[in-house]
Formats: sequence, structure tokens, C-alpha cells
Amino acid sequence: MTTYRRICASVMAAMMAALLAGCSEVAITGRSQLNLIPDSTINSMAVQEYNAFLKENKTSTDPVKVDQVKRVGYRLVEAVERYCRQNNMSQMIAGFAWEFNVVESDQINAWCMPGGKVVVYTGLLPVAQTDEGLAVVVGHEIAHAIARHGSERMSQGLLVQMGGMALSEAVSSQPVATQRLFMQSFGIGTQVGILLPYSRTHEKEADRLGLIFMAMAGYDPRVAVDFWKRMSAAKDGASPPELLSTHPADSTRIAYLQEMIPEALRYYTPR
Repeated sequence: MTTYRRICASVMAAMMAALLAGCSEVAITGRSQLNLIPDSTINSMAVQEYNAFLKENKTSTDPVKVDQVKRVGYRLVEAVERYCRQNNMSQMIAGFAWEFNVVESDQINAWCMPGGKVVVYTGLLPVAQTDEGLAVVVGHEIAHAIARHGSERMSQGLLVQMGGMALSEAVSSQPVATQRLFMQSFGIGTQVGILLPYSRTHEKEADRLGLIFMAMAGYDPRVAVDFWKRMSAAKDGASPPELLSTHPADSTRIAYLQEMIPEALRYYTPR
């Protein structure tokens, strides 16, 4: 065997070992996923990036807006944490330190970093209209974090773009590329078109889990259909809301939500 082939064989063996070791399962849905990144590592990185983002962007001081986001956010968190305790699934949110901030921006957008670091843009609130409308989006974004979608996507990036190196090695040897991969993997940024979208699988899973989470919190999951219709109506020609720029077609999403609502209603008790 030539030296080149031995190197290729070694690399392939290392990648296969990483793939096997990194297989895990998404809570509730049971989907198998690849996650090569320890939660402690990615959560620590998220705190740094989250704080940097808040320093570079203006947070809202409007008490009505801030109170609404925190009220909805922590009500969702309380419901998810209660469900986890009751079903021996606390590992699903182990290491999460929830934080909700409102950023002044016309963008119709929201996101959640690993470990529960959430941002809602003020431009989203008029479209959300109510606490239940806001719960549709916040529940969806929380679902991305709880299902480790960003970590899964970053794991794929480490394999494809960086030859399967560990995150700690990537940070030390290629810090700029690693930070860029992080921002892409978790959908953080302001420029439409440069961020890698979540896959169709991730989006459908976040829609399903988001409906379940809002139902657990006592929000009627049926409002999700009207919310996404409002989001569709908020499009302005070639400039759709940021939240729609990397997401499935409106009609596809609404049809899927309608399929998932009966399941979510099993978790729903009105408050």
C-alpha cells in the first residue's frame, strides 16, 4: 500500500470512528443524529458569541416588548423543564442557562444559540401580535437548541470542511474559520444569503417540537397556522422576512403544521 493510500485509509478510519462515536438521538422525535461536539464546549462558545452579539447590537429598553419576550420565553422554559423532570429526560437541557434578549431591528427574526441563549428582534413582534403568536417562533427556536441542530450541522462542517478535526483543535489552529462555521451553523447574522439554511429535516423537527413545547406551556398550537400566514403576508417582494429566507415554503410549512397539530394538542391544557 502506498503512503498516500495509507494516509487516506487512516483518515477514513478516523472519520468512521468519529461518526460512530458521535451518533445520538433527538429527544421526543427519536431521530438519530451526528453530534461530535460536547455540550459543555459548544455552550461555552455560545456564551462568548452571544455576549459579543449583544455588545454589537442595540438591545431594547421598551419594558412592554422586553416583558413580553421574557414572559413567553420563561413560560416555555418552565413547561419544557417540567416535562423533562417528569419523564427522566433532564439530560436534554443539562447545562442550559436560559437568557432572553430583545434587539432593536426591523428584521422579522429570532434565534436561539446552544445552552438557551435567545434573541428576538423587535420587527417580529408586530407579526406575532400576541403571546401565543410569539410562542410559535420562540418555541421553534428553542426546539432547534434542544434538538442540537446547530451542533449537528457544525459537526458535519468539521468533518467536511476541516477534515474531521476536534472542535478544540479547530479553534486553536483555525480560529477565524471556526468562528465562521459557528455563526453559519447556528444561523447568527444579518445578511440574507450567506448563512447556511437549516435542512428540511431540521426545520420540520423544530416545527413539530415547537408546537409540542408551546402546547406544554398552555399556548394553543392551532394559532401556528395563522401566525405563518401572517409571516407569508409580511413578505415584501424579493425581501422576505429573515425568518423565512432559509425556511420551507409557506404552503409546505402550513400543511405540515396542520398534520402535527393533533399530536401537539395531546400536550395542551389551556391556562
